[in-house]
Amino acid sequence: MKIRRVIFALVAVVLGGVYMAQAQHTVGVFGGIASGSARFNPVQETKSVFGLANGGLSWRYYSLPRFVGAVGADLEFLQRGFSYGYTYETLIDENGVEQRDYSYYKRQLNSIMLPMVWQPHVYLAKNHLRVYLEAAFTLSYNFGGDYEYDDSDISGKYDWRLERDNRFGYGLAGGGGFALLFGRYEVGFRARYYFGYADIMRNMNKYYDNATDGKENPFRLTPLRSPLDNVTFNVTLAYRFNKDGFMEWTYKPKRQKRTREFQFSHKGDSQLRTH
Repeated sequence: MKIRRVIFALVAVVLGGVYMAQAQHTVGVFGGIASGSARFNPVQETKSVFGLANGGLSWRYYSLPRFVGAVGADLEFLQRGFSYGYTYETLIDENGVEQRDYSYYKRQLNSIMLPMVWQPHVYLAKNHLRVYLEAAFTLSYNFGGDYEYDDSDISGKYDWRLERDNRFGYGLAGGGGFALLFGRYEVGFRARYYFGYADIMRNMNKYYDNATDGKENPFRLTPLRSPLDNVTFNVTLAYRFNKDGFMEWTYKPKRQKRTREFQFSHKGDSQLRTH
């Protein structure tokens, strides 16, 4: 009985190795720009920060069934941030409507992101174009960054404090893109939206005021919720390690049509042949 189990285990390992050999692995790089924002609760006056940097490395594993697509992971550097309207002046326009002229505090920070990605895709243009959607669960580590007030010369490096700031985060991401295939290389474009769930600042149950803070923290009371969001646009370049395996599951052999011919014998009767 034990010998039979060992044999079954060896067969499973061999078949698994064959499956992996037929499947496809790619390693790539990507880079581009991003925008960042925050979702505060209670709701605050905010606006997005543009011109942030984004880039990193990617790995994808393409399973043998074509409809499954790819799974993989990215290791990326992502700048994040937000602008918060910490004060305002009230103005009355010519129609007697109240308008608020906000002064903004802008904060920018850095994150090391680890998105774990599922990427369903289809091949077009005789397998030279890959179009895909993607969904991801993300983990992140936050560090560094700076702050500034747009109505003054007040700015500086942000001072991270354990009792106030969260270093670690998590969330979801989704997007899509396309890649052009040249032999073993893929060159493409991708857009992705990061939806944060973890707060960048601890809520008032742990840190309730900024009495000991400097200008780096403009919040009189820390928000109940403060997750960060990002939108990124990237150019991608990837290399395929198993070209034969890729050709094997994308090549569709033509079906041979069955033809029928009547052939008449010298005796006058007919015979039906099928090819």
